[in-house]
Amino acid sequence: MARASSRSTTQRAVGYLVLEVGSLLFLGPFLVQIATSFKTDPDATAHPLSLLAHPATLSVWRRLFGYGDSGGSVDFLRWLFNSTVIAVCITLGRVFLDSLAGYALARLAFPGRRMIFALILAIMSVPNVVLLIPRFLVLKELGLYSTYPGMILPIAADAAGIFIMRQFFLQIPASVEEAARVDGAGIWRTYWSVVLPLARPGLITLTILSFQSSWNEFSYFLVANGDPNKFTLTTGLANLTSGSLGAGNQFPLSMGAALLTTIPVAIVFFAFQRQFTGGRLGGGVKG
Repeated sequence: MARASSRSTTQRAVGYLVLEVGSLLFLGPFLVQIATSFKTDPDATAHPLSLLAHPATLSVWRRLFGYGDSGGSVDFLRWLFNSTVIAVCITLGRVFLDSLAGYALARLAFPGRRMIFALILAIMSVPNVVLLIPRFLVLKELGLYSTYPGMILPIAADAAGIFIMRQFFLQIPASVEEAARVDGAGIWRTYWSVVLPLARPGLITLTILSFQSSWNEFSYFLVANGDPNKFTLTTGLANLTSGSLGAGNQFPLSMGAALLTTIPVAIVFFAFQRQFTGGRLGGGVKG
């Protein structure tokens, strides 16, 4: 018994050690990113992986927030505003439109429903890069190039979100909707007041995934916009790392901007983490 207990303790200790090493491997680049944002350009070049800055400086953070003029201006706050507005609009559009389409495909009987669902599955298999040039041409023809509507509307709904919501709606008992119809509720009332609240875990999942993908979107914004005043954080950061500010490697500035870019996504995830990981389909009909 004592040997079995000792072996179990040893295995547990080894497991914890493996997990700690793995967590350090994942946290290592993030810690380097934080440390580099407090370095000077020469220090970042000479000691790129060092977790200590020699000397430590706040010049990067002053430049990012508009309090420093040395080394060229950075429109970080404008990029942040653009990313926030665009990501919020896209997320709201996807949550609303994807849930509508998902409910229609899951519950409403209409001609061609299976074909439409098959087309949605086919769209999910098409790489986004294949659609960049057609999207660019459509935006040019409609006069939406380098405009906020042009950066939002074409991706305000997506096939993956429709698929996710359809699967959640299929899990809801049909008897719930039948009871609502008996009480006189129409299709819209049933969807909005009865079915949608029961699909809360799906909506939270879709919200997190939509915000994350739209916040981190790069390739589409690259072809949909050519106006520096409408750069998002991803396109602005790419322009920054390409040497738009002239001489110097700009490693500290790039790392500081990249660090701030990751914070909103982390906040959204942790805000909904409990519902995302522990949410269950609620409601039902009592027998």
